[in-house]
Amino acid sequence: MPDTASPPAASPHSLLEDIQAMVVGCLFTALGVVMLREARLLSGGTTGLAFIVHYLGGWRFGAVLFLINLPFYVFGYKALGPRFALKTFCAIGLLSLFTEIVPGLIGFRHLDPVFAAAMSGLAIGIGILILIRHGASLGGVGVLAIYLQKTRGWRAGTVQMAFDSLILATGLLAVAPHQVLLSVLGAAALNLVIGVNHRPDRYHGF
Repeated sequence: MPDTASPPAASPHSLLEDIQAMVVGCLFTALGVVMLREARLLSGGTTGLAFIVHYLGGWRFGAVLFLINLPFYVFGYKALGPRFALKTFCAIGLLSLFTEIVPGLIGFRHLDPVFAAAMSGLAIGIGILILIRHGASLGGVGVLAIYLQKTRGWRAGTVQMAFDSLILATGLLAVAPHQVLLSVLGAAALNLVIGVNHRPDRYHGF
């Protein structure tokens, strides 16, 4: 007879487990960001906005990313609580640091832009997935979307898509149209990873 008992609830992660998840998740994400920057592509959310500011103004990407995300911690605190907001703050801080360190550790002689778009989306998706499973995020528009869904009833996915579309359209100020189209490919790869693997009803943390 098959075992029909419900799977046991996953136990809370320890502090050490959360720390390693922050480091590994942010390293995967930073690698994806470095590939995007090398190919002069974009992403959605506040990361995409940071890319635009970086490309147009030449300011350090990590510093811009950290500063842009500061206002969104308030929404994270109100929507998902202080623990989530603190973990998200730490994740953004680590990612901002890693995006400045990783380029000094890796270089690309040749990087096909189509491969860069797809692979960066996959790497960032894996990084975000690790963070999600440890109660953190990379802040930004996603947190605002959840806040608006809770307070205004707006669908979080629709809000996120609207912001991402606006950011990618604004990216035409900084990169060529074909680079924006490749950036859409990267966003699709990212969402594929999250959509297929982030299923709380299917995965129970075994």
